[in-house]
Amino acid sequence: LLNQLVHNIEWGQKGNFLDVPTDCPQRDERLGWTGDAQVFARTASFHMDANNFFAKWLKDVTADQLPNGSVPHVIPNVLGRGDAGSAGWADAATIIPWDMYQVYGDRRILEEQYPSMKAWVGFMQQQSTADLWNKGFHFGDWLSYMQDNDLGGRSAITDKYLIAQCFYAHSTQLLINAAKVLGKTEDISTYTTLLGKIKDAFVKEYLTPSGRLVSGTQTAYVLALQFDMLPESLRQQAADRLVENIQSYGNHLSTGFLGTPYLCEVLSRFGKTSVAYDLLLQESFPSWLYPVKMGATTIWERWNGIRPDGSFEPASMNSFNHYAYGAIGDWLYRRMVGLDSEEGAVGYKKMRIKPHVGRDITHASVVYDTRYGTVKTGWKLNEGNIIVDAEIPPNTTATVYIPGASAETVEEGGKKLTTGRGVQILGMENGYLKLAIGSGKYSFSAPYQKAEGEKTIHP
Repeated sequence: LLNQLVHNIEWGQKGNFLDVPTDCPQRDERLGWTGDAQVFARTASFHMDANNFFAKWLKDVTADQLPNGSVPHVIPNVLGRGDAGSAGWADAATIIPWDMYQVYGDRRILEEQYPSMKAWVGFMQQQSTADLWNKGFHFGDWLSYMQDNDLGGRSAITDKYLIAQCFYAHSTQLLINAAKVLGKTEDISTYTTLLGKIKDAFVKEYLTPSGRLVSGTQTAYVLALQFDMLPESLRQQAADRLVENIQSYGNHLSTGFLGTPYLCEVLSRFGKTSVAYDLLLQESFPSWLYPVKMGATTIWERWNGIRPDGSFEPASMNSFNHYAYGAIGDWLYRRMVGLDSEEGAVGYKKMRIKPHVGRDITHASVVYDTRYGTVKTGWKLNEGNIIVDAEIPPNTTATVYIPGASAETVEEGGKKLTTGRGVQILGMENGYLKLAIGSGKYSFSAPYQKAEGEKTIHP
């Protein structure tokens, strides 16, 4: 089922990435929706070389950006000047340039898009009162879980201005990041001060003293945690509240377009990877595998494009090739398999290989073409051992994390680490043994056993 999910994600991308990232290829829309593009951009980079594709499209974003800095809902903008400025959609102007820089390490995209990024943040600043962006039209957490005749109040409706404030902060942070790369010291100072005010306004408006958000949805907690909107002392309890919400829905997600891309990432960040696996492997509606079980070959626009009883959502807006929810691919590759750049590094010059093992999954792997060559990595469970393989291209390095292991129990190529070649032991970190390696082929093995009654023995 998971392989079919990945197949569906890839084919959804193939059907839509034609000159512009269209939302769907099959109905009278086929537009370059900015929200769909930004939630999927990082996943897209694993399937194809997306740098030039997005660099070109971002020039279109700049060309159609309004004089006040607002970004249209679709690029090219065929809808009109009034259809612009929605949180999570217009933030494509800041999110995609930063994502592409992270993946490919080419600062030119930041140099070219920096004025557009700055103009978009400027628009949000102009629209804010006391640093609170609480006006204007927003799509919100589009197509989140809804119930008909919802007498029990279980539809997952998140305050649209809460969402807007989160993305206001996120885009400001990305602008600061870009300014640091480009050496714009004055902007770093200006926008760092602004970011503090944005987060203070969020806490004052949307957070109770005990740490409860005014919208108690999965998306509200996911965005607040992903974008560091909460004081550090209140973040872990917020993650606990998120898990409680997920469990109240019977281990189902209830997120829409804006919450879904970050859901499993937040769970893993706060030590809840077992819950992320619960969501990933859920087969009933709403879930990623429900459409797969219903015969989907691409990603659906709605969680229930075909309802459990076999009926359909309205044909006026019910696409069966709509890649946005395929953003789970980013978590599959960067967390489940574990291939990512090191913290603070870009372009896979310095890599991190950190598997997240869970549930009954026994193996996962990825092959990825970086600017330096092909990276191959994966893990598998075999007769009480975990085996982590890595092929690292020339002129790159990697930090490998072996879960549940120690230096005394790990072997590389059938030999103890003390006699292994080119492997440096860095120590233990949160249940992982950290190893530094250079280019070459490696195969690490170590005893691995899940704790009794546990779905996973590490975050």
